[in-house]
Amino acid sequence: MLPRFLSLSSLLALTLAAGCSTQTEPPSGAPIDYGQPAAATAPAADTADLRFLAADLPLLPPGVDRAERPADVVRATYEFAARHPEVLEYVPCFCGCERGGHQGNHDCFVAGRDSEGQVTQWDAHALHCQICLDVARDALQMHRSGASVAAIRAAIDQKYAGPGVPQTPTPAPPHGGSTPH
Repeated sequence: MLPRFLSLSSLLALTLAAGCSTQTEPPSGAPIDYGQPAAATAPAADTADLRFLAADLPLLPPGVDRAERPADVVRATYEFAARHPEVLEYVPCFCGCERGGHQGNHDCFVAGRDSEGQVTQWDAHALHCQICLDVARDALQMHRSGASVAAIRAAIDQKYAGPGVPQTPTPAPPHGGSTPH
């Protein structure tokens, strides 16, 4: 009886372990460099809240700890969307979110800005979408390396677009497409 119990336990443990794995590669199969989490300055009481990014940004939507990518990636991409609309407004998304009115990858993260351009409301869509997060993370990495908006757009299009792949109706970057640092 004991050997049978051990084999059932072993089978159960293997089944649970297999069910807990998460995908860590974008559709192309290239590994993602998750880098460092976004730096946020906050009082000690706020540092435990994963939704806090910075004093000038609203709290992220609930669920950062249950998102499709690790919390540091989610936080970094949301902060990138907040601080660099001049990049993500010209980067399309490929998850089908255009059916919900999204015009580009920026809309997967930011739902509203005030008249001065400050984020007033987040869109929770990206929390639950690997494609949105991966596209933004790729754009963030290329921006950090000094790539122009036009080069970022071209690389994202090449990596994610294809026949039958949905795409937001994202405008092309202005002529030159450079990004200020």
